Amino acid sequence: MSSSVHPPSFLGAVSTDPARAVLDAERDRAERFLNRVRQVVLVLLGLAAAVYATKLPTALDRVNVIVLAPTLTWSVLQQVIFHRRPRLPAWLGIVNPVVDITAATAILGGYALAASPALALKTPILAVYFVILAALPVASTTRKAAFVSALVVVEYALLVIGFAVSGRLRVIMDPVAASGATGISPLDEGAKLLLLACAGAVATYATRWQERLAMRYAEASERGTALKSRLDRSELQALKLQLQPHFLFNTLNAITALLHRDPVRAERMVSGLSELLRVSLGSAGEQEVTLARELEVLRHYVDIQHVRFQDRLTVVIDAPAEVDRALVPNLILQPLVENAIKHGLSSRAAAGRVEVHARHEAEQLVLSVRDNGVGEAASGPRREGVGLGNARARLSSLYGSAQHLDAGNANPGFRVEIAIPWHVQPMDAARPHGLVAVS
Repeated sequence: MSSSVHPPSFLGAVSTDPARAVLDAERDRAERFLNRVRQVVLVLLGLAAAVYATKLPTALDRVNVIVLAPTLTWSVLQQVIFHRRPRLPAWLGIVNPVVDITAATAILGGYALAASPALALKTPILAVYFVILAALPVASTTRKAAFVSALVVVEYALLVIGFAVSGRLRVIMDPVAASGATGISPLDEGAKLLLLACAGAVATYATRWQERLAMRYAEASERGTALKSRLDRSELQALKLQLQPHFLFNTLNAITALLHRDPVRAERMVSGLSELLRVSLGSAGEQEVTLARELEVLRHYVDIQHVRFQDRLTVVIDAPAEVDRALVPNLILQPLVENAIKHGLSSRAAAGRVEVHARHEAEQLVLSVRDNGVGEAASGPRREGVGLGNARARLSSLYGSAQHLDAGNANPGFRVEIAIPWHVQPMDAARPHGLVAVS
């Protein structure tokens, strides 16, 4: 991903870029919060105007009502109309600061008409401009912040110029004398404009800095996620490769044992092993395969074991056709059946039985392998072999907390049950554990 950051559209339309979408969502929440702050400030200003109404000229009271009432009404209306939506309209992010700036300018202009321009320019309403600029980085894009910052300077400059051109504003060159007289100093007003311009520049830079920081963090997070995904795939591949020589060596050892004692059976096992390798290697690069393909590999393995054990081994596979399309970890059942035969049945003098069941329960695929062998010792800690330990690690890596593996004695024998999310589309390796594609 490129490290460059491209500015969004002027109205801040929601981007398909995940990082930009997260930033837009945070700005949406900030805009909702700022509107509540706007309502509180307007109510407090209205209360202050009401308290001083008897002490102010009627014309000034009228200006307060004419400006504050529509602004508060607009703030409340947007709360009612838009704030119940999942996402606010993009244009609110530019309209609200424009309304706030224009309302502040209108109060100054109204005070100038109702009283005097000097009184208007000396009121604390000027501080509203700075409050608006301070709020820009949390809710605006860089372009919005630059536009609003320029608008503040332009509106105030036009206001001062208009007052001066009208002839109603007394201009006093001495700033000290102007502070105590009914006039203004060009130096003071120039300083105010400079401070407004500086505050706007800082607000725009802060907005840009925040955007770049958010995008760079998102890029770093995406690279970290991609790296973790590659590591997970490498780990899964290593686990799977560990299984392939495991059952291959066991089968070759069995063939070696039969070469001199029963060459015909040894030849049948070699033929079965060849077929098993053909089928299993066909999907060697896949982490998940359909259950039908997994059972095909298992049946070839069982055929080899039937040659080895003959009538001493019975394997029953119970899997309805409806579960054939479900995806399962590649080579997950064969090592469990191998464990059942090796640890549960090989030491039995009597015939042994292994049952493999697959069923669809709710949103899960449940697989179970059960034998009627000797089971595990009642005392002492369990020592998981390659098959069971490998299966547990692969399930955890693929499905996280959405999977479950339970193993223990079945009276008689030993039972292993696996539950994984039901899905027929490949798992997304970059998706957080526990989230699956269900079809």
